[in-house]
Amino acid sequence: MSDFLQLTGKTFLVFGVANRKSVAWFVAKSLEEQGARVLYSVRSEARKQSLAAQLAGKPVFLCDVEHPGAVEQLAAEISAAGHGPLHGIVHSIAFANYSEGFKPFHETKRADFLQATGISAFSLVEVARAFKPLLAKHASVVTIGISSLQVTPDNYGYMGPIKAALESCVRFLAKSFSADTAVRFNAVGAGPLKTSASAGIPGYLESYLYAEKLTFRKKNLETQEVANTVLFLLSERSSGVNGTTLVVDAGLGSNYFDQEIIRLAMRPVK
Repeated sequence: MSDFLQLTGKTFLVFGVANRKSVAWFVAKSLEEQGARVLYSVRSEARKQSLAAQLAGKPVFLCDVEHPGAVEQLAAEISAAGHGPLHGIVHSIAFANYSEGFKPFHETKRADFLQATGISAFSLVEVARAFKPLLAKHASVVTIGISSLQVTPDNYGYMGPIKAALESCVRFLAKSFSADTAVRFNAVGAGPLKTSASAGIPGYLESYLYAEKLTFRKKNLETQEVANTVLFLLSERSSGVNGTTLVVDAGLGSNYFDQEIIRLAMRPVK
């Protein structure tokens, strides 16, 4: 079988592995299965220890993007270790402080919004800037967004606008880097997934089951399906795709008037 994606022997940096359910973990594992070399960046020493079994013998670095200068330090460490050039970076990082539960959007606290924006969106800009000297000529940077920025789910709170900011950053980085590089930036707009991060969102299970009924196939996404899309965008097979969000949602966003959903919604209340 031919090596269609041609990832063998290339080096990629993956941010955001938290556990075996993480999108980042599925991406990293798939890259390694394709013969690529993966560098792992995790948030803390505690996270590194919790992943010790999975990441044994692999190059693992620490970087908490919330801390000023952390990304620049990571780039310096990777450069000093001789791991460049990098053929791609996967940015799978997001955080929101829901410790007080969900509130109406207009009650969002400034500190919470700015913290989540810095970690979930602006960190992509910092990563791009810090690693620009280490990126190969045709490198690809991919981040993880959501399948629709038009919907307003009650239990997603202020992360909706922040994911919109992330996607905007993708487009502006693609434009900015195009001035003197061939590096591409894209996002994968993923539908609902079974991840540990999602499980922490109040009411997520109900939303997940509802979304499943809206997919054409009546079956939600597998995390591996999102990872497969990321690999395509990391490869030069997607060379014509830049500054774009590639939606992967099994048809969810096009099936609002599904007959089964309409029947259930209009069923008389007893």
